[in-house]
Amino acid sequence: MGCSECCLKCLSGIPYASLIATILLYAGVALFCGCGHEALSGTVTILQTYFDVVRSPVDALDVFTMIDIFKYVIYGVAAAFFVYGILLMVEGFFTTGAIRDLYGDFKITTCGRCVSAWFIMLTYIFMLAWLGVTAFTSLPVFMYFNIWNTCQNNTLVYNTNLCFDLRQFGIVSTGEEKKLCTASENFIKMCESNELDLTFHLFVCALAGAGAAVIAMVHYLMVLSANWAYVKDACRMQKYEDIKSKEEQELHDIHSTRSKERLNAYT
Repeated sequence: MGCSECCLKCLSGIPYASLIATILLYAGVALFCGCGHEALSGTVTILQTYFDVVRSPVDALDVFTMIDIFKYVIYGVAAAFFVYGILLMVEGFFTTGAIRDLYGDFKITTCGRCVSAWFIMLTYIFMLAWLGVTAFTSLPVFMYFNIWNTCQNNTLVYNTNLCFDLRQFGIVSTGEEKKLCTASENFIKMCESNELDLTFHLFVCALAGAGAAVIAMVHYLMVLSANWAYVKDACRMQKYEDIKSKEEQELHDIHSTRSKERLNAYT
């Protein structure tokens, strides 16, 4: 019976809201990082194979260098938010009182309140950052959707010669002319290959992962705000209990003193 009560007490102390937000954050970050990395690799293949874009021989900031930078950023994002999710889970455990129930009552210090406020501010900044990442990820989705949609409706544009110029998207400099027209052989090969379809859907999955990360950040903000309110109320209750115990001790001392005085007067 004692073991079952202990298990129920442990389960009641689990921060389920923080757990759900952490699972959603890990799923979104994994989807964004994994699909985004593979989509960038597919983009390099498409640019080199069908658009005839060549990597600069010197250390210039071309599109391939930017893609390599984005890949390293993805590695950093995956590692950073793995650690951040663990920190938020630990904060959730402390705030919900699981540690307090297991190891005795604890004092809520000023440092604890500052940590909760710091997590709220940091999560809000990360939410804005993920909103920017989501907006940025929608750009390649839009570009690939136009190309993919043209390939799907290739029979409708058979008699017209539509061209995709990379200069319009800022991928190459204005001095370079890298166009791919619907009447060209490279365009037909690209449409028949699996690389375009796979890369487009990988970018869509990466966009969905970024959106899931935004939802997780919003969920974390709600959880942290509720935890902050809990800590604030607990601090007020703690002060009230301290004042109450102090007054009771003073009343006890006064009664003890009066009892001694009466006893001395009687004797």
